Amino acid sequence: MQIILYLSVALIAIAFLVLVIYLAKTLKSLQGTLTSVSKTLTGLEKQLDGVTSETTLLLQKTNALAEDIQHKSESLNSVVDAVKDVGTTVSKFNGTLKNITNSVDKQVDENKEKISQIVQWSNVLLELKDNWQARKEAKNKISPAEGMKVRSH
Repeated sequence: MQIILYLSVALIAIAFLVLVIYLAKTLKSLQGTLTSVSKTLTGLEKQLDGVTSETTLLLQKTNALAEDIQHKSESLNSVVDAVKDVGTTVSKFNGTLKNITNSVDKQVDENKEKISQIVQWSNVLLELKDNWQARKEAKNKISPAEGMKVRSH
């Protein structure tokens, strides 16, 4: 019975040895996996630092672009206001011009008869002027000697 006991202890020792060997292999494999994970995390950390710096630069450029757009938008607002003022001025000018035209039309309508008389008198004056110039030219064409003959008859 002691042999059985020795054999049992030996079998337990062998089983424990096999367990320790497999456990050592498993731990060795786990160590390799953890080393690989550590290297991967280091690489990811470096990549994340690169992404963070690029994101920071992109954010700075975006802020600068937003500021530039804001400045240009304010400038454009002043241009729009100026164009609006020009439109208002042109509209007022058109209204004033319309009022003046209406006033002139009203005065012309009120003074049609006077204007007609002025035109008639100016035509008479132009005829008199033309007749006077024609007589003057006719006198100038007649020489002084001929003029005396004509007067003596």
